Amino acid sequence: MDLVRQSAVAIIDKLKTGAVTPLDLIEALETRIAEVDPVVNALPTQCFDRARANASRLMELPVDQRGILAGLPVPIKDLTEVEGVRTTYGSPIFRDYVPERSDILVQNLEGQGGIVYAKSNTPEFGAGANTFNEVFGATRNPRNTGRSAAGSSGGAAVSLATGMAWVAHGSDLGGSLRNPASFCGIVGLRPSPGRVAKDPGSRVDDILSVEGPMARTVEDLALLLDAMCGEHPSDPVSLPRTSVSFLEAARKPARLRKVAFSADLGITPVDPEVAEICRRAAWRFTELGVAVEEAHPDLSEAQHAFQTLRAVNFAAAHGQKLQDYPDLLKPEMIWNIEKGLKLSVAEIVQAETERRRIIARTLAFFEDYDLLMTPATIVPPYPVDQRYVSECAGVTFDNYIDWLTIAYAISLTTAPALSLPCGFTREGLPVGLQIVARPRGEAHLLGAAAQLESLLALDTGAPIDP
Repeated sequence: MDLVRQSAVAIIDKLKTGAVTPLDLIEALETRIAEVDPVVNALPTQCFDRARANASRLMELPVDQRGILAGLPVPIKDLTEVEGVRTTYGSPIFRDYVPERSDILVQNLEGQGGIVYAKSNTPEFGAGANTFNEVFGATRNPRNTGRSAAGSSGGAAVSLATGMAWVAHGSDLGGSLRNPASFCGIVGLRPSPGRVAKDPGSRVDDILSVEGPMARTVEDLALLLDAMCGEHPSDPVSLPRTSVSFLEAARKPARLRKVAFSADLGITPVDPEVAEICRRAAWRFTELGVAVEEAHPDLSEAQHAFQTLRAVNFAAAHGQKLQDYPDLLKPEMIWNIEKGLKLSVAEIVQAETERRRIIARTLAFFEDYDLLMTPATIVPPYPVDQRYVSECAGVTFDNYIDWLTIAYAISLTTAPALSLPCGFTREGLPVGLQIVARPRGEAHLLGAAAQLESLLALDTGAPIDP
């Protein structure tokens, strides 16, 4: 079988037995990318010479000293710096930027035997859930190249769906892992804040933005999470490794008594077809003897809280860029930065108070329910030349962010959330089910998601040709 069509877990087994080498994998990826990427534009920056050099160095070590990934290649999202590799942030401002050091995340992955071979495309500074920018252009959905791959981890999701990656790095503020996973029919996990160490950035205590794994199956995703996780002294919110690996957790059925489903969390419109596909998938848990009920925590303050706290982040991270390069930022970036700069202390305090209440209500909800399930995103993949979703089910949105409410409301809770492929629309477009567990409950979440993945049997582990 073609190497690119095998699972990451299977490839790791081959690496550890010597059946394949990291150099074999790099060659297979280079061939596949040449065939596929001109159509979808997912991996615009490639660094195969660097990858081969690192692979050769890794192969000098005994197999048992090559880390969890043992030489498995991994693409890194173009918002994260890799030493010696062009990193644009999807912005003309950084068109030619080549960092001198790698982000903590990359250091940790390479320390676990990950081989970086490409940067995946992203919208400018990750703003907007449609992957296009002025440096590389748009990334296209492989199921229908006229449709969006979502974002901001769109390049990562497409690389997985098409067999240009076995696993991929992504990041998530308001759905940036979960939305592209849903649109492209792969699995994406937003972990609890601190689960994956990263460079702190402009706000050292930021818990809205997290780094996370993406893959074609739950097991492969758990494998990458094992390689990503762990604390680092430079990241003050990072968490220590757990005693049991996440791959082991994914292979062990979760103990479930009662789970909840909500089509809209009481706060957003949803496309009726998407809602129904997700509802049917959620009710499959009854086949395991698990009670499924319609319920959700009170997240009514989510839109105000998230919009405010996101704007604070944008002002802190990009306020100086607005002064220095106003003509090089896209309109959505300018709007978000200006919104943040205009906020009063009272408005920020109110948003933090709302977030505290949301977290408390969510924790109380998980005293009664083992999981919460919703659509991962409220619409199927939309036209790639449409900047964002402006309307759904007869409701018009005020801005470019609020069509993501079903995802970003969960970001506020600090709970881990996973997008699992759960079906297809009448047009054959993928739909993802968002599965949420209590904060820091990744092991429980992965075990439950793997059970549902097995029940659904959609065979999304096989890459597709666009």
